[in-house]
Formats: sequence, structure tokens, C-alpha cells
Amino acid sequence: MKTGNRYCILVSGMVVQFCAGIIYMWSVFKQPVADYLKWSADSAGLTSSIMLAMFVFGIILGGRAQDKLGPGRVTFAGSVLIGMGMAATSLATPNTPWLVWVTYGVVGGFGVGTVYTSTIAVVQKWFPDRRGFASGMTVSAFGFSLVVFAPLATALIKALDVMSVFFIFGMSFLVICGVSSLFLQNPPQQAAAAQAAQRRMYSPSQILKTRQFYLLVGGLFFTLPAYFILNPNFKSLALERGLSENLAVLGVMITGIGSACGRLAVSWVSDKIGRKAAMLSIAGIILAATLLMIIAQGYLYLVCITLIAFGFGGAAGVYAAMTAESFGSKHSGMNFGLVMLGFGASALVFPLISKDLTVSFILAASTCAVAMLLVALMRNPKAMQ
Repeated sequence: MKTGNRYCILVSGMVVQFCAGIIYMWSVFKQPVADYLKWSADSAGLTSSIMLAMFVFGIILGGRAQDKLGPGRVTFAGSVLIGMGMAATSLATPNTPWLVWVTYGVVGGFGVGTVYTSTIAVVQKWFPDRRGFASGMTVSAFGFSLVVFAPLATALIKALDVMSVFFIFGMSFLVICGVSSLFLQNPPQQAAAAQAAQRRMYSPSQILKTRQFYLLVGGLFFTLPAYFILNPNFKSLALERGLSENLAVLGVMITGIGSACGRLAVSWVSDKIGRKAAMLSIAGIILAATLLMIIAQGYLYLVCITLIAFGFGGAAGVYAAMTAESFGSKHSGMNFGLVMLGFGASALVFPLISKDLTVSFILAASTCAVAMLLVALMRNPKAMQ
């Protein structure tokens, strides 16, 4: 395994993830889209839930496809879906506002899921000795995209209009992600065979028969509600909690920084302290920050959402590493896609039931306690081999 090659693949995967992170920026687009299309805020907000649901379907089907066709082809196909989906969103009019659900939500969300799983799977195969580091670096780019694209999108919307921004972003992502996908390839056959010889490789049908799989799905489902409740409301809630328009936009950027730092730091640290300890820490951080959200005003609000985003990002990295270590890397794309069903279910369920935010925060904190119990019941990945 040539070291130089694997770092080139890591960087290419990070570039794709950086662009794909646009999925978490709907709070910036939500109000301008609602105003432009004369749409209700609730209808515009539903776009985020649709996109997150399709994101999970993309992870599952993209994971299966990349296991068979290779990461390069599947990432390229996903890049086309992201780019064309966003660009086509610019065609929506006040007479066809639902088009946003189809183009941005369904097509774009599915494309993001496809490239997400393909890039994580391929870098994990190249870094069996540093799986937490590789996963963390890859998904940290996914979270860091908010830091760049949130202020950029805000400035472009003011200078042009929101539909023009969708077209510009879509075509740019199509080119950038498409070119980067050409560098993604699996390790040489002999290296993959050496990895397989050292550990058991569970197929998707086999992991469904293990308790570990259901604990991982449940852990994700119960760890993430606070983020999904807040995600469509980051900007609007910041204004309600006493922050200015500029600080509200800064808050969206800060969640990107928090998510990126969590994805990198937690995955990296989990290489040292173990995956379970890292998962328990994440759930504890989110639990404490969510309870504080009930009373948080002004700058304390920014601290809370940063901690919640940190835990959310950390979960993305460490659960990917835990899945690969528990079940092997041969079918890691599809296997992680199945574990991400917990992510998708959480993204759909909790925003729908979060009518009263105070009650929702109490509920989200309670689910973190459940997640900690499920993590405690997980087996050490070595015991799965």
C-alpha cells in the first residue's frame, strides 16, 4: 500500500465531502426561499427533512453500489445528482414551489448520501491502521463546509437572488466533485486480501442478525435529536434569543466549526480511548448542552449550539469507525448505510414532533440518556471477530 496514494485519496474524499456538506445549510436558504416562492415557513422547512431522509437512502444504496462498482464511479454519479439537483432548484417558481422538495430534497439529498458513504468507505479501506483519523478527517470536511458556504451564500443571496445561488452552487459542485471522484479507487487487491485475512468480514445480511447492529442504530437514533430539532431553526432561534442578524449567521457558521471539530477530534481521540468511551462522551455533551438550551440567551445560545454540533459531528465520525471495526471493511459502504437508518429515522421523527421547543429539548436530553445505555451495552469491536 503506497502511502502517497492513500493521502491523495484522503484529500480527494475531503474535497467531495466539503461540497456535500451543503446539506446542513438549509437554515440559510429557508427564509429567502419562502419569501421568493411565497411559501409558508413550515413548507420550506420540510425540505430539510426530505433531504436528510433521502441522504440516508443514498447512503444505503450508494454503499451497496460502491461495494460492487467501486467508489470512483459511484461518487461521480452522486456528484452529478448533487450538482444537477441544486441547479434545477433554480427553476422553481411561486406556481411550482414543490419543485424544491424534488430537486434539492430528493435528488440533491440522495446524491449527498451517495458520495458521503463512498468517500468514507474508500478512505477506511486505505487506512486500516488509522481508521478513526481517516474517518474524522473525511467527515470533518463535511462539517467545515458550513463555515465557508454559509457566509458566501448569504452574501450572494443579497447581491443576486436565492435561485441564482442554487444554480451557481450546483454547477460548481458538479465540476469540483466530479473531478475529485476520478482519483478515488480501492486499495490494491493484495492489500484488501491481507485485511480480510486478519478479521471476519460481515455481509449486510449477517449484521442484521447481530445485537451490535441494533445497538448502533439505536445509539445514533437517540444521540442526535437535539441537532435535528435545531437544524432548521439555527438562524431564526438565534434572533429570538437576542442575537443580531449578523450574529445569527455567525451562529450557523459556528455550528459548522463545531461539527467539523467534533468529526475530527472525537474520531481521532477514539483511536486512543476507544470507540465506546468516545460515544458516551458525545451523548453526555449533547445532554448537558440541550438542557442549557432551555434557558440559553445571547452568547450562551451560541455556546450550546456549538456543543450540540460538536457532539453531532463526533457521532458521524466515530459511528463510521465503530461500524467498520465491528463488521469489517469489505462491505463497509452498505453496512454503514444500514446503521445510518438510525440517523435518518431521527432526522424525520424529531423535527416533526418538536412543536414546543422547551418540551422538545427536555425530550432530546432524555434520549441522550437512552443512547448512553445502548452504548454501554455494545460489544468491543475485537469481540466481534
